[in-house]
Amino acid sequence: MEPIRLLIVDDHRMVAQGLQLGLAREVDLEVVGVTGTAAEALALAVSLRPDLLLIDFHLPDGTGADAAARIRAQVPAVKVVFLSADETDDAVLAAVEAGAAGYLLKSEPLDQVAVALRRAAEGEILINPATLMQLMSRQRDRARATAERDRLAATLTQREREVLQLMADGTDNRTIAEDMHISLTTVRWYVQNLLEKLDSHSKLEAVARAAELGLIGR
Repeated sequence: MEPIRLLIVDDHRMVAQGLQLGLAREVDLEVVGVTGTAAEALALAVSLRPDLLLIDFHLPDGTGADAAARIRAQVPAVKVVFLSADETDDAVLAAVEAGAAGYLLKSEPLDQVAVALRRAAEGEILINPATLMQLMSRQRDRARATAERDRLAATLTQREREVLQLMADGTDNRTIAEDMHISLTTVRWYVQNLLEKLDSHSKLEAVARAAELGLIGR
């Protein structure tokens, strides 16, 4: 059988060299190229036509996801596996959207990386569907929270923001009135407006809601 031809893309030289030396010991894996930039990865992929692309997520000239998408557009047959220290949802989902077959962490033992590469070369998808669904669900939740925050932020006046921050600092209504040079009645009006806008029944609940949405300093 022909060995699986592998292109390694990692801008950390020691990591790249370690992968190259370690994977070269596998009789069914052949490292045909090593680079540390997205631009050179594209050029090498087009010229070498590797079977597999093992790529870091963060590169000096862009993300591995962007690089992988460009490479797959030019070399559709290449299988992509990410090897990164970044385990955030956004990174994993970006890799999946770029067509990755797998997303491994750099803490993985080298022998497990080799196993994953073989499986990817055989056409397997290494990312568990249930895990992917959880990632997508969390991303949707974050998107909804961001939209809610932006909606609420747009409804708050500058004075309401000032009152809200003072509430968060633990300032009572009378002191807020003195600090802002307004009447106590006006402060109570602002507080009531804030409770309604933040769908809260108390000042404490309103502050907690505002903090959750990132509307006030912590």
